[in-house]
Amino acid sequence: MSVDDTGARHQGKNGYCTHIGNELFSWFESTSSKSRINFLRLLRAGRPDYVINSDAVAYWEAQGLSRAVRNLLSTQDDGPRVFADDAQWEQYLNQKGVRNARHIQMATEGALFGSIIEHGISKNLVILSDDAGQFKVLLHALCWIHAERSIDRITPMSEKGRDDLEEVLKRLWQLYRDLKIYKTDPQPAEAERLDRVFDEIFTMKTHSASLNNALKRISNNKAELLLVLRHPEIPLHNNLSENAIREYAQRRKISGGTRSEAGRRSRDTFTSLKKTCRKLGVSFWHYLGDRLNKIFSIPNLADLIRCRALKPG
Repeated sequence: MSVDDTGARHQGKNGYCTHIGNELFSWFESTSSKSRINFLRLLRAGRPDYVINSDAVAYWEAQGLSRAVRNLLSTQDDGPRVFADDAQWEQYLNQKGVRNARHIQMATEGALFGSIIEHGISKNLVILSDDAGQFKVLLHALCWIHAERSIDRITPMSEKGRDDLEEVLKRLWQLYRDLKIYKTDPQPAEAERLDRVFDEIFTMKTHSASLNNALKRISNNKAELLLVLRHPEIPLHNNLSENAIREYAQRRKISGGTRSEAGRRSRDTFTSLKKTCRKLGVSFWHYLGDRLNKIFSIPNLADLIRCRALKPG
């Protein structure tokens, strides 16, 4: 699943629109925040609940929430494990005496994570992004194009540094081409070779301090950049989401933003429908006419998505 966000002003205030999609659908939602809490709320797909379960507790532990707070929130002797809405969740935090802002944030993220897993989202769902922190949940993969940009923008100050940069870019793009080939025929031996090549490139010591720092940052993201070796079905770049959300950036330049909640909802809904129709090869104009005239000769888009997803190849 590919994700991205962009600015989307509403009622004269800065807001954001998040895109979630793949090759079969696009979905847009505008909100006032682009935090991880906001992203997890979007993944609930309209459900308002918070859930404390083993997945929530595991999330808290992975994020470094203190053992004392984890034990306080996950005790089984009182209170519900499912909280119907924001009000119930906030009341529970108050009852437990959780008032530190960082603790509230991590606790809320964990309960939202528990909710999305409880409602059927797989813990093995891959989230592909451009390295924005709010999207680092589930199995997180990074875009190779964004990784390359961090190197390409470097301007070395010496001739040796420029030669090193040219060599790094040459080897990086060769690795990228090899990863594309691997995706078509994934073999364990080739995966091991590509893993070694990654280390050879991104642990290099060059004559440019800026280039060394960029290589180190990419090396630290190895697991997310090479997730494709375990999941060859995922794309190597996030262009799908970037292209999908570009329309919002263009509209922002023309109209400035939305004024009413109905207007914001209409923009998100119709953009989602239009781009999903395009991916499915359905005429958006004919789809609207079919629904407005209550003909229903065109199948539900959800049914078309399921059918295409199940189709071999």
